[in-house]
Amino acid sequence: MDDDARLQQAARDNLWMHFTRHGDFEKAGHGVPIMVRGEGVHLYDNHGKRYLDGLAGLFVSQLGHGRKDLAAAAAAQAESLAFMPLWSYAHPPAIKLAERIAGYAPGDLNRVFFTSGGGEAVETAWKLAKNYFKLVGKPMKHKVISRAIAYHGTTQGALSITGLPGLKQQFEPLVPSTFRAPNTNIYRATEHGAPHGQTPEEFGRWAADQIEVAIENEGPDTVAAVFLEPVQNAGGCFPPPPGYFERVREICDRHDVLLVSDEVICAFGRLGTMFGADRFGYQPDIITCAKGITSGYAPLGAMIASDRLMEPFLAPGEMFAHGYTFGGHPVSTAVGLANLDAFEAEGVLANVQTNAPVFRSTLERLKDIPIVGDVRGEGYFYGIELVKDRDTRESFTAEECERILYGFVSKQLFAEGLYCRADDRGDPVIQLSPPLICGPEHFEEMEQILRSVLEKAATQL
Repeated sequence: MDDDARLQQAARDNLWMHFTRHGDFEKAGHGVPIMVRGEGVHLYDNHGKRYLDGLAGLFVSQLGHGRKDLAAAAAAQAESLAFMPLWSYAHPPAIKLAERIAGYAPGDLNRVFFTSGGGEAVETAWKLAKNYFKLVGKPMKHKVISRAIAYHGTTQGALSITGLPGLKQQFEPLVPSTFRAPNTNIYRATEHGAPHGQTPEEFGRWAADQIEVAIENEGPDTVAAVFLEPVQNAGGCFPPPPGYFERVREICDRHDVLLVSDEVICAFGRLGTMFGADRFGYQPDIITCAKGITSGYAPLGAMIASDRLMEPFLAPGEMFAHGYTFGGHPVSTAVGLANLDAFEAEGVLANVQTNAPVFRSTLERLKDIPIVGDVRGEGYFYGIELVKDRDTRESFTAEECERILYGFVSKQLFAEGLYCRADDRGDPVIQLSPPLICGPEHFEEMEQILRSVLEKAATQL
């Protein structure tokens, strides 16, 4: 048995992959795709085939693949101090990275609590919100408002905040006390209760006001936090309408509710700014982040909280009784520092700001394909919604999603050398989130592959 065959056998027998229909590989009679190398904006499989990484791994690989500087930072730190927990102790890379992140974060978000990843950051934010309100004499404030179809993680608390019933039902009962408000999908606004004929500004006001309705329905004295992504991922990249976050901030202030900006995807350049809150001009009380903080070269996440939220925990004898063994790992935080060094030295944010309009216009050319209903997003983060009828915006049936989106589009894009994401959490979409070092030539390659595959898919309805 050769090496490839041994890997496939071990994958079948031992590796339990994430969000994977293992039986589909057996049914299809072929093995698991195995990636062995990355270079720049490309990935290579075990047969040597090259793929354009149109998803930055999973909204992670901001600086692309195969960087020796980030690998060297990891190796150097591992040689000097491979591990030390942040449980009443500290180490230089964690201290320096916390200082660096606080310097980038908006307003007085100066307190950085490191985690291993994004779901843990969301868990941390909810626990902090509940603990904080108990310490300041408002023990009833523990509930969370989030948005329909929003994804916030898979751990028990983060999954409870998630607004995707299909991901939750098999794990119920979950943590109670989470409630949903409408999202900002203006393409299907009236289907979700918005009045007909609204301008984007009016829709933004309406969508924000539904958060206040949810708070008031539960009782403001019981609601601790609102969790919102700057651009909502699940459902296919919903940007905020004009004025939306300004209105949400007013609502949260009025009811003493914390505004948590879940930026696990949107932070660290994805929208052309270091944080998504900067892009849309609002001040959160907490930011949760991960993914791009190290460009994927080591696992790391963080919750960034305001000085106000830290203050009760500075009293003698007080403690936020929460932590993770690998949160703020020395190697990961050293990589985070090197990642931010590269951001500054190479003008990564400027590259996104310069090329984001080109990315948008290139993808918008696909609107001449009959099954492309909407192209939406911000920065280097876009969704293409597929429809059965562009005039009526009729979506695919479940059978058509299975047959066309998963059975053809997803597989064919990969076969033609584009790694991206087909998703039907909400309506059927293709998501694109390339490394932040991409330029117009890469957008053209994406468009050509997408056009070829989507034109063929249109004939299969």
